[in-house]
Amino acid sequence: MVGIMKIEDALALAKEREVDLVEISPQARPPVVKLLNYDKYRYQQEKLAQDAKKKAKKIMVKGIRLSVRIGEHDLNFKSKQTIEFIGEGNKVKVDVVMRGREQAHPELAFELIKKFQSLISVPFITETGPTRMGNTVSIIVGPQTKGV
Repeated sequence: MVGIMKIEDALALAKEREVDLVEISPQARPPVVKLLNYDKYRYQQEKLAQDAKKKAKKIMVKGIRLSVRIGEHDLNFKSKQTIEFIGEGNKVKVDVVMRGREQAHPELAFELIKKFQSLISVPFITETGPTRMGNTVSIIVGPQTKGV
């Protein structure tokens, strides 16, 4: 701690000690600077960023495929899997695949999506959908965040 000093004096002190004058907090009045080796400082900052990245939870998107002709038991089983995935903090993409003549009645797939959503007993949010792409109707659901 040297205290408040002029820029010229701080630069002269840094040159005398053969270190760099690094601005730590530019918003402060007066700005906060440190005398240190900038290469070491940058290395430490990169290490902190890497550690933070390692500790961040990675959210995966799990997939569930359904058919318009799915049985009641299979639908319940798939909804329980979805509940587990959401409980683990993952997002779930639910696809209803229509084959052959089923594609002429996409409303059946949309009804199945609504029924499937009603079977999910944990709090969730619908991120996208239901949307139709070709022969598939999809929806993405995820865990409800703490703030909502």
